Amino acid sequence: MKLWPWTRVPKHQTLQRNEELFSKFDQTSSINSYEFIVFDTELTGLNPRYDEIISIGAVRVRNLRIVSGENFFTYVRPNKDLPKDSTLIHRITPQQIEDAPEMNEVLPEFVDFCGKALLVGHYVALDMAFLNKALRKHMGGIMRNPCVDSMKLAQAYQEHRVRNSFGKVNIGISYNLAKLAREYDLPLFAQHDAMEDALQTAYLFLYLVRNLYEAGYYTLKDFYLAGRIGPRIF
Repeated sequence: MKLWPWTRVPKHQTLQRNEELFSKFDQTSSINSYEFIVFDTELTGLNPRYDEIISIGAVRVRNLRIVSGENFFTYVRPNKDLPKDSTLIHRITPQQIEDAPEMNEVLPEFVDFCGKALLVGHYVALDMAFLNKALRKHMGGIMRNPCVDSMKLAQAYQEHRVRNSFGKVNIGISYNLAKLAREYDLPLFAQHDAMEDALQTAYLFLYLVRNLYEAGYYTLKDFYLAGRIGPRIF
């Protein structure tokens, strides 16, 4: 449904501050000089037009290290009943979200938590589609934080390994988050839980960045050129 100009939500001051933070953005600094928020969402389904976010989990990465204690997690109460099919995947029950905050309460806190950090997600475009839909509805705009996709970064790393033929190379590698963690012998976390998936993505992201850094990719722009991974504004 198209909103008339006088019914549109004015841009929230939190988003105004967010926009100012990224009015000028430099891609040429070393990758380890940027701060990252690695995040994941759990959803009622995969259609951004109809489905909703019901959980957000995030961890902060600074100096290419996960910052202990600087986490964000919340359930979100959706506008519609929770589909049974989605509960089978993420194991979130109606009882867990019946007293959860609504999305309009959660979003300003999440945007503030992210601050000037770049956002990292595994197939991040899906998470951002849901986030920005909610942001437009409740806060009158979108987040301007550049995004990095750990899945595309993994593809870039795999291409680099094949091209240079060092070590054991799995040509048929899957880019599923859990399978990549096993492929690279990373710590394993529970699947389809927003906080656990955020941690899993963070470990994967750091593994990939460190290996590509050693291979000669130094700046954020280098990583962008390696796999066309970002930064991307949604």
